[in-house]
This record gives sequence, structure tokens and C-alpha cells, in this order.
Amino acid sequence: MGKHRKKAQKDRGTTDAGTDGNTTRNKDEKPRKLKNKFYLAELARLQVELVKLQEWIKAKGLKVVVIFEGRDAAGKGGVIKRITQRLNPRVVRVVALGTPTEREKTQWYFQRYVSNLPAAGEMVLFDRSWYNRAGVERVMGFCTEEQVQEFFRSVPEFERMLVRSGIIVIKYWFSVSNEEQERRFQSRIHDTVKRWKLSPMDLKSRAKWVEYSKAKDDMFAHTDIKQAPWYVVNADNKKRARLNCVRHLLSLIPYEDLTPASIELPPRHESRRYVRPPITDQTFVPDYY
Repeated sequence: MGKHRKKAQKDRGTTDAGTDGNTTRNKDEKPRKLKNKFYLAELARLQVELVKLQEWIKAKGLKVVVIFEGRDAAGKGGVIKRITQRLNPRVVRVVALGTPTEREKTQWYFQRYVSNLPAAGEMVLFDRSWYNRAGVERVMGFCTEEQVQEFFRSVPEFERMLVRSGIIVIKYWFSVSNEEQERRFQSRIHDTVKRWKLSPMDLKSRAKWVEYSKAKDDMFAHTDIKQAPWYVVNADNKKRARLNCVRHLLSLIPYEDLTPASIELPPRHESRRYVRPPITDQTFVPDYY
């Protein structure tokens, strides 16, 4: 992962790639709005590359884990949706575990995550992961400080073990400002199709912004290891975050184009012996539209 990290650090420079007309800018300078036409075209191009990556993972038997962490409403789900939109769910799986059951609470902490790790030829996207212990569990008091410190001792060795076993581990942290999170929360409150995204836990965590910041800093200090470093995604602009993250992900796994040759559809075989049953024997969905 050493050369990958150097390349990723280069990718995190302040120069915007693409043809939307933006040039190098200071980090404090507000970027121009990304044109929707460019965004859609670039997303479509990147999704074609994701299909190529998928076929490479499948053909070479790679095992890939991608972890998505960050504050509530930081845009993790939106990026995951754009990654998986054109991919085969049998090859690229999304894992979003709920609250652990009473039985799971008595297990080794990593146990329920281990059962979801990829086999050869698979990529697993964790929408939140074992880092719950360093974040929500710690801040909201769902675990003891002793459990947190044990997690910090264990997780670097756990991830090094995964890497030694042949699993590619990639970790993303989505960074969103206080003001932008507030705007997105308000949007969810007033939009009935988004309101389900706002859980009681989200509302409680909103009041603990500083505590989450301290927890994140502590987590990075203990778990930003050479074998599995953290990559921070500036997520205040959703469209930029999606393009930047997908492009960066593609840069971390060298792949080749295994697109199959053109397929010629064979002619349908006609059979005079087959008699189709009457349409009246079937129940159809009404034509509402």
C-alpha cells in the first residue's frame, strides 16, 4: 500500500481535475459550483471504470474491504449508492449492520464484522464498521473507556492481520462542516422522503459535535496505520465528494480492462409444438400509466 498512499496523497492536492473550468485554488477559497452536466458525464465515466475494476476483482480473486465512516449526514450513503449503481451485487456487497443483538454483545467485538468480510473475487463496502466503538459507542456511552482503549490496542493488529491475509483494506472518513450538517438535517426534517434518514440517535449526536470531534482525532491518532491509512474526503459539496472518492478508490487498486468481446445474440428457436396458453388465464398488473 506504500506506493498507493503516495499516489493518493498526490490526488488530494488542490487542483481540480476534469473539464469544469476550475483551476488550482487555495484550501480556504470557496470552489465554484460544479456544473450538473459535467458531474453526470464524469460520474458515468467513473462508473464505467468501476465496472472494469469489478471484473478485475472477480477475475483475479481479489478481496477488497472499503470502510465508510464520518459524521451523520456527511454523504457516505450517497457515495456508496453511486459506486454500486452499475455493479453486480454478487461481487460488490454493501454491509450496514444494525444495533448488535444481546447475543452479539457477548461476542468478541470484531466477530460480527468478520463474518461479513469478502471471499475471493468480492468487494465489501462497510457503511459504518467496527469503528462504531471509537465513535458513536464512545460518545454516547454505549461502552466503557476500558473497552475503547482495548479497541485502540486491537484494531491496528486486526487490520494488519487482514492485510497479511491478502485483503485490501481502504478507509474513508467523510468530513462535513457544522453548518453543512445543520443544513442537511433541516432538509431531512422538512422532506418526507428523507425524514427516515434522521434517527433519534442523529438528533442526540448533533448536540455532541465537539465530543465527536475529539473522538475522531483520538481514533485517527491510534488507527491511521501505514498498512491501512485513513483517507479524508471533503464532503461539504456532495457532487465533488462523490467524484473525488470514486476516482481515488479507482487509483488505489491497479486494474486492467477485461471488457469481453462484442456479443452476437443468437436467433430465437421457433417451435410449432408450443401453444401459448390464453392471456385470460394470467393475472396482470393494471396499466395505471
